[in-house]
Amino acid sequence: MGTLVEQQVTTVTEPAPVKGAGRRTSFWPFVIPAVVVVGSVIVFPWVFTVWMSMHEWTVGGARNFTGLANYARLASDTRFIASIGNTLVYTFLAVILPLFFGTLAALIFNSRLPFRGVLRGLFVMPMMATPVAIALVWTMMFHPQLGVLNYLLSFIGIGPQEWVFSPRTVIPSLVLVETWQWTPLVMLIVLGGLAAIPTEPYESAEIDGANAFQRFRYITLPMIAPFLMVAVIIRTIDALKSFDIIYAITQGGPGTASETINLYLYSVAFAYYDVGYGSAIAVVFFALVIALSLLMLHLRQRTKWMDLQGGP
Repeated sequence: MGTLVEQQVTTVTEPAPVKGAGRRTSFWPFVIPAVVVVGSVIVFPWVFTVWMSMHEWTVGGARNFTGLANYARLASDTRFIASIGNTLVYTFLAVILPLFFGTLAALIFNSRLPFRGVLRGLFVMPMMATPVAIALVWTMMFHPQLGVLNYLLSFIGIGPQEWVFSPRTVIPSLVLVETWQWTPLVMLIVLGGLAAIPTEPYESAEIDGANAFQRFRYITLPMIAPFLMVAVIIRTIDALKSFDIIYAITQGGPGTASETINLYLYSVAFAYYDVGYGSAIAVVFFALVIALSLLMLHLRQRTKWMDLQGGP
């Protein structure tokens, strides 16, 4: 009797065989399209660029294999070396200044200001403008005789400046445009970090007698450090590849004082039609970007996310 009941239970509880359950599934039909797209859009262009950099190749001319001759030529190209310096100086200033002013703006807008919602909206408006429109407006503002910037400086007793028309001030002037446009982005990132900080650490610090600077130094700054690092990475990537504003305002001038690697690459490849040498510049620029990216990632890994409830 017991055996008969067990057989009935087994018969009832056994799942019905699923149709096609014995077939072996494969993920390749889903992966292959992505591999093809990545290979054709990313991998192939870079492989082809490296291949072109090993040739002496001008548009309309014969193609001759030269090996590493283009890279050896870069080492003695004073214009290329100067463009590296311009790129690094421009990138450094275009990261540090928006980071400082963006953090300061975030601290101000995080306080209980009247109409702070409206003020935040007005503050982020420069991010919405197109780079070419920004370049045209700032070009008129930079004019030594007719520009509004020199007119405003005259009210505080400062004489007219040459701005982008002088090799000495052209890069700081371009960084001024970059800072005006992208400080709101840093502000938004830091505001997100400030909004995540609980009030308990500040209340404890006030009870212990900490002043405003000490609260910022030992509570706010460590907790928003990862957000600051994210802003640094984003701004570094964006400043390195900056082209449109610089080209629209100065085209690398006066002379080559504001010529970054991007602008020099554009001139070599599309003005002088030296595709082989331009490809070598692109490869070196890519290596520079990779090196800075690895440095940023290393610093990002060393930046600890603080536990907002109980410390690091």
